[in-house]
Amino acid sequence: MDAQGLFDTALVRRNRLRALVHAPEGSDFLLKLVNAELSERLAAVERRFETAIALHALDDQLAVLLAASGKVERLIRVEQDQRMLDGQSETALATDLELFPIAAEAAGLVVSPLSLHLVNDLPGLLVQIRQALRPDGLLLAAMPGSGTLSELRDALITAETELSGGVSPRVIPFTDVRDCGALLQRAGFALPVVDAETYTVRYDTMFALMRDLRHMGMANPLCARSRKPATRALFVRAAQIYADRYSDPDGRIRASFCVLYLSGWKPHESQQKPLSPGSAKASLAAALGTREHKF
Repeated sequence: MDAQGLFDTALVRRNRLRALVHAPEGSDFLLKLVNAELSERLAAVERRFETAIALHALDDQLAVLLAASGKVERLIRVEQDQRMLDGQSETALATDLELFPIAAEAAGLVVSPLSLHLVNDLPGLLVQIRQALRPDGLLLAAMPGSGTLSELRDALITAETELSGGVSPRVIPFTDVRDCGALLQRAGFALPVVDAETYTVRYDTMFALMRDLRHMGMANPLCARSRKPATRALFVRAAQIYADRYSDPDGRIRASFCVLYLSGWKPHESQQKPLSPGSAKASLAAALGTREHKF
């Protein structure tokens, strides 16, 4: 365990391996959805990439989509554990989540679905990715953002406060669009874009949601989590609160997954440059027919 970080990286590995090996069919629905969305976004890029990296995608779904895209000549999978690589060796690497063992300017494209939120030093990893990209190379990624599992967080906090007068962190913190964009800029990416899509999934009970989260490899990996087993009374009360606050007329509960989609380019002289302040020939206010305010 990394005592200095937010996440227990050994537990993250165990959670993800358990999901890969033991999850029932269909429990990877969110990963499939995100992989398909990333593939669609890549299809809109009018470029072919000599070398692409599928980064911590858990299984080969993303690699299959990238290979079928017609955009990639050579594909390398990078995963947290060799067991996630289906026995591949020549075109695959196993490494820690915090490391990106690709040579400088060796990759044209890096695609990462639903893993960057588990990295202790995300700014550092983004810098490593940017360094490994060729000039005008592209990063495409997706990660859960602020608002994800907000209903579950609320129910657990309320129940634990009622029963014990305090709370233990049981749902990891998620970043928002603005902070994510700032991270890309800080890491040196040009033309950064971050947008959010919220997917609402319905369940019979909170316990069904929690089962799916374990099957996704999303069980609580926080270093600050309580080491005392939670009582059944806590989860029963949380399930009642969840149903009271977040159920539809048919009695099923709602769970929100807010996914942030990120893109950024390795700087290159051919890229479009933003206008310097005050250089625009017509103001936005004039175009909209509104009054301009200066600050």
